[in-house]
Amino acid sequence: MSQPLPRLVLASQSPARLKTLQQAGLRPHVVVSGVDESRVEEDDPSALVLRLAQLKAVAVAAHEPRALVVGCDSVLEFEGATYGKPTDAADVIDRWQRMRGKVGVLHTGHCVIDTHREVWLARAAATQVRFAQVSDDEIRAYVATGEPLRVAGAFTLDGRGSAFVSGITGDPHNVVGLSVPLLRLMFEELGFVWTDFWGH
Repeated sequence: MSQPLPRLVLASQSPARLKTLQQAGLRPHVVVSGVDESRVEEDDPSALVLRLAQLKAVAVAAHEPRALVVGCDSVLEFEGATYGKPTDAADVIDRWQRMRGKVGVLHTGHCVIDTHREVWLARAAATQVRFAQVSDDEIRAYVATGEPLRVAGAFTLDGRGSAFVSGITGDPHNVVGLSVPLLRLMFEELGFVWTDFWGH
């Protein structure tokens, strides 16, 4: 007799991550970690997102006795600097005036914890993003929507910001905030079959 599947928990308040998993056929429960991201510092963007993803997953896993907890975090690497969510509208305008017509790398860290067996994995994914040559008026209009203020890198691929991204190299889901192909491999490495979670 096979063991029942663990409760699938997404340790993130990101609507985009939840929607991405739902579109992939999964039905995770959302439990926000409450981790203060601003207190964590790492020079390497990949190391930063891995650490934050792990902190979020661990914080939620402590209260989930039989679950598969998924924690994620994303940052944009651009011209040698690392950017999370912008601080205000002026920050968004400044970033976009520098990013337009150029290329950045979106890094997302993933941590999956099987709380029943007390085993875990952490992996990072990176996707190259090419930004369109947008005008100052377009930038101001984008800021006025409020969308770029809520997301790492001050842009989205699944909203109004999609028109301002001219191309990507790598997994598009990763830019949204969670690499579905990578997550499937992580589930497999922990002994779970991805398709078993469809509708679960």
